[in-house]
Amino acid sequence: MTAFTSHMPRALAEARAAARRGEVPVGAVLTDPDGRIVAASGNRTRAEHDPTAHAEIAVIRAACKAARSDRLPGHRLWVTLEPCPMCAAAISAARIATLYYGADDPRMGGVRHGARVFDHPQCHHRPEIHDGIAADESRTLLRDFFAARR
Repeated sequence: MTAFTSHMPRALAEARAAARRGEVPVGAVLTDPDGRIVAASGNRTRAEHDPTAHAEIAVIRAACKAARSDRLPGHRLWVTLEPCPMCAAAISAARIATLYYGADDPRMGGVRHGARVFDHPQCHHRPEIHDGIAADESRTLLRDFFAARR
């Protein structure tokens, strides 16, 4: 068995890069079953003029394209903010095994808050979930980003 490695530092780096581009600072990293990073990205909704260009969607799309599959069993997703309902549905559809996330999102979250996508009876795949990883740093990035814009 291989040792556990957190990929949240890379997800945070992606979130900081997104903030520098003027995007909401959310970053994501997707690893394969062996723990290798297969995709990493930050939000790109403004750059791509695409409301679906969330960090989670970007890494799922890249990993599926590389795997030539619409499913990513055994993969792990690291994201700095609780996924929204759209991203939670994509996580389920891709059959991602484990979700690690940082800060809760009581307003727009779709995992522990709001829609609670994985708790819905029609959800066909529920990943293992670990929350609160680097939550303080993730919250600080978001708080500072929005404070600077006000």
